Amino acid sequence: MTPHRPDDPRLPSAQQDFWRALSHAWAGLLHTVLHQRNMKVHVVAAVMVGLVGSGIPLGLAEKVTLIFCVLLIFFAEILNSALEALVDLHTEAFDERARVTKDAAAAGVMVLATGTVVIFAALLVHNWETVRTHGPEILRQLALGIPLTVSAALLLRARPRARAWDLAWFALAVGLWGATLPATESYVFSALTFGLLCVCLAAAWKRHAKPGPQVNGPVSAR
Repeated sequence: MTPHRPDDPRLPSAQQDFWRALSHAWAGLLHTVLHQRNMKVHVVAAVMVGLVGSGIPLGLAEKVTLIFCVLLIFFAEILNSALEALVDLHTEAFDERARVTKDAAAAGVMVLATGTVVIFAALLVHNWETVRTHGPEILRQLALGIPLTVSAALLLRARPRARAWDLAWFALAVGLWGATLPATESYVFSALTFGLLCVCLAAAWKRHAKPGPQVNGPVSAR
């Protein structure tokens, strides 16, 4: 068999490789959101962070810190899921080393999540005067944000339902999100919230497709 030359037209182009890689990455994100309970919790928590960031005037350092924490937790949870799948691929029966591997990976995510909660609390305490003087704005954000967050959680709920319900919850969430835009303190956090809502809808939509194999195996400690 003659090897392909680098300029062989049968080979995928760099652009095709990029979009294929992006598609696989998106599929990996949705798979993690669908099959990992903790990831669902992280997504809902990130929606709440987006609402806080868009409702309270924060400095640049505080904004960057919150966004970085959210992305870091997502990265850790996705990496943890990939490690679990790798362990399950090579270990069908219970193995103490596999258990330790999974427990250690889960511990890493737990440490990051705990640290994020501490950082979030510290930011609120540091900006308490700002919080205290923006009572009406915060109450408005709560009135819109609570049902928005509930809608996002319902989209991620693993229960059989018609697609119309998913569209209804997404439409409600987007409508509430749109109502927060006129008074937003940060369009970056508003965009973050909208992006997370799209992830919730995509995960809910993917649930209606033929289910794939579960990541967690018999040695999972989660």
